[in-house]
Amino acid sequence: MSLTASPHRSSQAGAPSRNRQATATLAAAVLGFFVITLDATIVNVALPSIRDALGGGVTGLEWVVDAYTLMFAALLLSAGSLSDRIGARRAFAGGLGLFIIASLMCGLAPSLPVLIAARMVQGVGAAITMPTSMALVRQAFPAPGRRARAVGVWAMGGAVAAAAGPVLGGVLSLASWRMIFWINLPVGILTLLLLSRAQQSSTRPAPFDRIGQITAILAMGGLTYGAIEAGDAGFTAPPVLISLCIAIAALAAFVTAQAKVAHPMVPLTLFRSPTVVVATGIGFAFMVGFYGLPFLFSLYFQQQHGLSALGAGVAFLPMVLLSAILTPLSARIAERTGPRVPVVAGLILIAAGSIALALVPAAMPVWANALLLIPIGMAGPLVMPPTTALLLEHVPAGQTGTASGVFNTSRQIGGALAVAVFGALISAPDGFQHGLHVSLTVTAAIALLAALTTPRMGAVRRRHV
Repeated sequence: MSLTASPHRSSQAGAPSRNRQATATLAAAVLGFFVITLDATIVNVALPSIRDALGGGVTGLEWVVDAYTLMFAALLLSAGSLSDRIGARRAFAGGLGLFIIASLMCGLAPSLPVLIAARMVQGVGAAITMPTSMALVRQAFPAPGRRARAVGVWAMGGAVAAAAGPVLGGVLSLASWRMIFWINLPVGILTLLLLSRAQQSSTRPAPFDRIGQITAILAMGGLTYGAIEAGDAGFTAPPVLISLCIAIAALAAFVTAQAKVAHPMVPLTLFRSPTVVVATGIGFAFMVGFYGLPFLFSLYFQQQHGLSALGAGVAFLPMVLLSAILTPLSARIAERTGPRVPVVAGLILIAAGSIALALVPAAMPVWANALLLIPIGMAGPLVMPPTTALLLEHVPAGQTGTASGVFNTSRQIGGALAVAVFGALISAPDGFQHGLHVSLTVTAAIALLAALTTPRMGAVRRRHV
């Protein structure tokens, strides 16, 4: 009797182990994506509680939100090269570990500057975690069919986090606003335990564009700082003018460097495609509404209507639930109508919802405002998946990672600038209500402008099977 197992039997024996390993990897990737997305939305309803505890006014609250988003956006483009250099599993573990430590520090913060600094470190961890979570999914599911289903599950992690953020933030704030950061600790530790079962990731040499990264941080930081501080000091204040000049100079240096360095962070040839340019603009415009308006209305519901943090979170429930329900159907809608139709419909919904909210009187009850926020929530699954699909369809295979990074960076910048500019508007001498109406009008105009650019996006190429 032969004691040597046949290759077929050995392969069958190893299949359950590989499946368990892939499942654990997917669970870790989903939880990682969930927790970093949650931290972008959970903080909004707790902002008044943070101000009561640590002070700082609206400007300080803007920094609590944007410190996270700014570092997330600035470092997202470089995270892919780090993943290639040290492997997706190790990079994911490092990014998530940094995020967990920063979350602990956020919850312990004795002052607003310490909280803002910890939020910046959180953003660094999130920037590393997000792209490496996607790389882990690709690694665990090499077969295209299974990978597509796994990516769908991964995407749902972000959708559920976005939906759960406002309500969960309100519930946790009943105990303490610090709990909205400490909730990351058990989730993060569970994620790392699941990650320990993932296979080791391959590594390869990957160049790092130092000049591009430094100038990108200066440009985004200068622009965000100028927009936020303008709310208190005015746009003609010397610190604001200096920061905006730094942003312009850094942006010029960034573009020049990308044209000259051997391994640019963002190859300028990528923008020869009209689809890339339009998709990047749509991502920016979408986040102005989807990220900026929850920031505004979290303050509006609590300051102008006297709701608690939990009450404000519940007011967002219709908006986020409709978004979560529609998300699994977005692919079918795009298949039946073509991708441009849902994209345009979603952008028009943002514009229509914003105009309706701007027109209602201040005495309008909370439930009416909550219903008018529903179109904003519905726009998410209509706009983002088809835009992403069109973007990836029209870039070379070797540039899909870079294109995805540019797209997601534009989205984070849109959210950061929306919070900065809208916060400045509601802090202006004209008052909260006037600033709210101007912010809603700006949101509608940007969404409509983005909708007008969609004809320039290329059509999906038909593949013969």
